Amino acid sequence: MANKALHRFALFTAFCTFVLIFIGGLVTSTGSGLSVPDWPTTYGQNMFTYPIDKWVGGIKYEHGHRLFASFVGILTVILAVWLAIKEERKWVKWFGYGAVGVVVLQGILGGLTVLFLLPVPISVAHGMLAQTFFCIVSSIALFTSQWWREEEPMSISINEISIQFFPLAASIVVFIQLALGALLRHTYSGLAVPDFPLAYGQIFPTISRDAIAQYNQNLLREEIRWAGDTPIESYQIVIHMIHRLWAYVVAITVIGAGFKVYRAKFLPKKIRRNGGVMIAAVAIQFTLGALTVLTRKEVVVTTAHVAVGAFTLVLCVLTTLQVSKYFGFRFSNFNSTR
Repeated sequence: MANKALHRFALFTAFCTFVLIFIGGLVTSTGSGLSVPDWPTTYGQNMFTYPIDKWVGGIKYEHGHRLFASFVGILTVILAVWLAIKEERKWVKWFGYGAVGVVVLQGILGGLTVLFLLPVPISVAHGMLAQTFFCIVSSIALFTSQWWREEEPMSISINEISIQFFPLAASIVVFIQLALGALLRHTYSGLAVPDFPLAYGQIFPTISRDAIAQYNQNLLREEIRWAGDTPIESYQIVIHMIHRLWAYVVAITVIGAGFKVYRAKFLPKKIRRNGGVMIAAVAIQFTLGALTVLTRKEVVVTTAHVAVGAFTLVLCVLTTLQVSKYFGFRFSNFNSTR
């Protein structure tokens, strides 16, 4: 029998993680990553007692992000302890322990990001570990639900079982896209190509030295970049274009998987509904990606792009787990106490 209070707490932790990702998106969208240059203190003071009247400019985003991350960390520890005491399935307990380990590592990476002045590898790892953590706590919320406890595997054909690989493929391509997006943000490549759907009027822009010089002149003339800014380089255009082109792969894969799940009449309506949400989510995400460029990285649009990307990933992961549980494939022993 499911522990409803535990399940609701897991849901709350997952929701707070989503909010944390949104706040983290605000930090990068506003360029506030080094607004607080020390860690774990805030301008030499205890992080938890730093005066509110000093939360000005980018500090409110960066410092707020740290405080909310600490809150999510506390929630995660409580969730793990609760699972350890009340959850009889050992593998679910291990998910709780894993969540604690990931959130601790995430905090360390966040600190190193500041101390080493936003190094790209650490910053990207910090962003992607956040996505991974969101998937873990969301999965715990699913595993502790009444549905997971009560849903019984059904007897179906091999062809029908293959449907579970569609949301799995969608999960993989979305995760790759989020990694590319993190690389794009932390290499400041978001407006290396300022037009859409073409790129400097081309399908894939020329990256010769003369072309790059011309692009930089265009960016200055259109006031997308300023004279004191570092000129864009060819690698930034390549990163931008890979992220943009992979977005089409993501759209095709997620929409295809969504239709496959939605039209699978042998699945319960609860799962089939996920297919429609997947299609809507990726359509919104693709639109936000285009608007991020066209609005010159307007803060709300850019941050929403980050948040909807995280939501899309978790939706695909949870759909994969639900379909697999329903079929009893690989998860047939997940109601045991082993």
